[in-house]
Amino acid sequence: MGHRRRRCKRRLLRVARYLYRWFTGTLVEDSVVEDGELSTVCYRPEGLDQLLQQTKFTRRELQILYRGFKNECPSGVVDEETFKLIYSQFFPQGDSSTYAHFLFEAFDTHKNGSVSFEDFITGLSIILRGSVTEKLNWAFNLYDLNKDGFITKEEMTDIMSSIYDMMGTCTYPCMQDDAPKEHVDNFFQKMDKNKDGVVTIEEFLESCQKDENIMQSMHLFDNVI
Repeated sequence: MGHRRRRCKRRLLRVARYLYRWFTGTLVEDSVVEDGELSTVCYRPEGLDQLLQQTKFTRRELQILYRGFKNECPSGVVDEETFKLIYSQFFPQGDSSTYAHFLFEAFDTHKNGSVSFEDFITGLSIILRGSVTEKLNWAFNLYDLNKDGFITKEEMTDIMSSIYDMMGTCTYPCMQDDAPKEHVDNFFQKMDKNKDGVVTIEEFLESCQKDENIMQSMHLFDNVI
C-alpha cells in the first residue's frame, strides 16, 4: 500500500516537469536539445529580455519553450479548455478537469480567461526553480480559491478531492472516499494556529517550513529539471 502511494505521489510531482517538456516539444532533458533546433524560433527581443529578468530560465530555454507554446497555441494564449485537454494527457486514468481548472486559475493572473506565454512561464519558473518561500506562496494562491487571502477547509477539501479524482485508478483501492477530508483535517490541525477556521499566509508558511511531512505533501521536494 505504501509503495503504491509513493508511486502515485511521484507521478503527481512530475507534472510540472512534463508541462515543461510538453511545451519544448522534445519530452527530453533540455540539456540534450541540439542547437539547430533553435533555428526556427522567433521571439521578440524585448519580451525575451524581460522574461530573462523575471524568471529563472535561460535565454535558450525560453526560446525553446516559446516555440513549443506557439506550436500548441498559435494564438499566443491558452484558454481553459485547451489547458484541460493538455493536462488530461498526463492523467488518463482519472478525471483531471477540476484540478486543471484550479491550476488554470492560478496561472491566469490577469483573470481574463486566458493564459499567455508570459503568465505560463512566470508560474512555471516559480514551481520548478523558485525558492521554498516562492513555491509556498504560489501554492497558497492555488489553494485560496476565492483569492481573499485565507484558505478555508472547504477550499482545501475541493483541491484535495480534485487531486484524488485526477489520480483515479492510480490510488484505488489505497485511498478511501473520506481520504481528502482526513488529509484536510490533518493539515488544519497543524496549520490553523489560532483555531479560527481559516489559514492565513503567515500560518501556512510557518507550518510548512517547520514540518517536513507537510512539505512533502505539498509536492515541493521534487528536484525537477
